[in-house]
Amino acid sequence: MDAIEQLPNGLRTRFAPAPTGFLHLGHVANAIIAWGVARATGGRVVLRIEDHDRQRCRPEYETAILEDLEALGFVPDEPVLATFRTGRASGYRQSDNDELYAGAVARLGELGLVYACDCSRGTFTQWASAHGRPWAGGGCPGACAARGLSRSRRGVALRVALGDGDEEWTDEVLGGQSGPAATTGDLPIRDRLGNWTYALCVVVDDMRHGIDLVVRGEDLLAATPAQVRLGRLLGREAPPRFLHHPLIRRPDGRKLSKADCASAVRELLAEGKRAGEVRGFAAGTVGLITLI
Repeated sequence: MDAIEQLPNGLRTRFAPAPTGFLHLGHVANAIIAWGVARATGGRVVLRIEDHDRQRCRPEYETAILEDLEALGFVPDEPVLATFRTGRASGYRQSDNDELYAGAVARLGELGLVYACDCSRGTFTQWASAHGRPWAGGGCPGACAARGLSRSRRGVALRVALGDGDEEWTDEVLGGQSGPAATTGDLPIRDRLGNWTYALCVVVDDMRHGIDLVVRGEDLLAATPAQVRLGRLLGREAPPRFLHHPLIRRPDGRKLSKADCASAVRELLAEGKRAGEVRGFAAGTVGLITLI
């Protein structure tokens, strides 16, 4: 209980699924913590649909996510769930807010930090093979920042130069943390297909939605320094608090994913499992009962 008892009152957290598949038990575990923290501290839960990836996201998955959240009793404080079903644009759906992310990139561009990059994963792999180690630190193997590639060129990504040095933040489970802002190259903020990246969107959205506690899986711990640095560059004076929780894992040790249909919430409910059973199973499997 210590992790929650030490938190200040009135925190705003969020539950932010991507509609690339159905909700699974890992999502349920995350929701239990987010709603649990909010209810225990008098805070609020914001629901955000993170559909920045236009190739993988599907409207039918968004519909299913909303239905499953209702079935499990997870009701956000904002927005009202019905707002997602009106067919109108929402400030809580990433695909409806392209201009906000473009504006953030423009601000970074004014600081001289944005550049086009034509390096692919293969470029990084080839560099690692030639040098006997993965690329580390800022920049990219193709030295794209110095090449002045056109941002409108087809098939190029955009990266932001985050600079050197470490960032520090507080994790409510793991304690004080720190790490380099750039680890495997400068941060991509638009991919080669023209999608704004998760790293950009989540920082912009957490700022505009006033999120001061980020609850997410421990697999995203390594991404935190870059996001803290990016937030500062965009004007966030202090980073949010973070709570990185354990993941539900498959028997072979891999993390549970949307590809594991046996863990899909709607499949479990269709089999006759009650909402409380699904929530309890997710909490027990990931150790949340002892965590919070």
